[in-house]
Amino acid sequence: MKYVVILGDGMADYRQESLGGKTPLELAKKPNIDGLCARAEVGKLRTVPWGMKPGSDVANLSVLGYDPKECYTGRSPLEAASIGIDLKSTDVTARANLVTVSDESCYAEKTMIDYSAGEISTAEAKILIEYLAKELNDDVYTLYAGISYRHCLVIDKGEVAGDLTPPHDITGKPIKEYLPKSQLGKRYLAIMEKSYELLRNHPVNLERIKQGKRPANSLWFWGEGTKPALQSFKEKFNLNGGIISAVDLLKGIGKLAKMRVIEVEGATGNYDTNFSGKAKACIDALHDGLDYVYLHMEAPDECGHHGDAEHKIYSIEQIDEKVVKPILESLRSSGEPFAMLICPDHPTPLNTMTHCAEPVPYILYRSDDSLSSSVKSYTEDMAEETGIFVESGVEMAKRFLE
Repeated sequence: MKYVVILGDGMADYRQESLGGKTPLELAKKPNIDGLCARAEVGKLRTVPWGMKPGSDVANLSVLGYDPKECYTGRSPLEAASIGIDLKSTDVTARANLVTVSDESCYAEKTMIDYSAGEISTAEAKILIEYLAKELNDDVYTLYAGISYRHCLVIDKGEVAGDLTPPHDITGKPIKEYLPKSQLGKRYLAIMEKSYELLRNHPVNLERIKQGKRPANSLWFWGEGTKPALQSFKEKFNLNGGIISAVDLLKGIGKLAKMRVIEVEGATGNYDTNFSGKAKACIDALHDGLDYVYLHMEAPDECGHHGDAEHKIYSIEQIDEKVVKPILESLRSSGEPFAMLICPDHPTPLNTMTHCAEPVPYILYRSDDSLSSSVKSYTEDMAEETGIFVESGVEMAKRFLE
């Protein structure tokens, strides 16, 4: 039996007035996904446990079958694992976004223009982070470069401040009320303020401005945590598992769970990603001995954060045509029974441009089961109307894998 999870990050949404009262899932042309509905279980799944924030870290752990209430220690430590940072038990890490803030002279009076600094390239970001590291690193604080705008700060013998706000939650808002306020948080704030002074006239940013791009003119810290410990996927489920993603968060989870982390050339984490390459990597991995592949695509989430309806719909259509279709064709031609789970980790509505904790629509398809439903299309409302509700990712993993 082969198992494939198709995870469209942030794919679910609210009905949007700008889309004629419909959602991107309703408007997207997705014949391959919709074609599974009549012979599948379709319903709603709670991916974010009550009382926890709806981050991709918590939600993806949940869909993978790990209970976040038992194993979650923060987002940044998961990303640190992907970067290759060997954390000590006394370390605290924080995600360090390169962001674009407005140019008021007083840092507290600035506005969050862009949480990703215009999706800055990894090459440009590496130059900026290495420059900041030379200026800011000391015996306590160490910056590490990651991918695009996503980087990591490690604090030796640190403590968790607990009042850090994700920058994608405050796009277009004045940052004053979201700045760290605790004594520990003020240390982060001092580094953020210093980073602005160092970055605002850096040659990389001056060139970006010249090209009409947004400058990466400040660090912004959030997602702090301590070293996690995950049971290996093989021990937990007795399956050889792999994970495919463009982002450090999912790669870090994969490494900590001792799954095969599969790299795909041209995987960007946005709507220009190599969808076909990801599908081929999944197919190859299943032929090469893996029983389970978790195929994560960040594109719908990034589009949701930017309020970009056109490319969110496009991303869903690309997932259907370039990912789901070839994987289904390969699995069916093999003659081996398989199961496929299609879902988001959480909604990222276009109008709010951030995550929410509401349950997500899912499709659970088995090639060797005569499941049937009256559902004709994979949408939020259709999933709601079935009345099927799965309370947690752990419960879903049992249904999917057992």
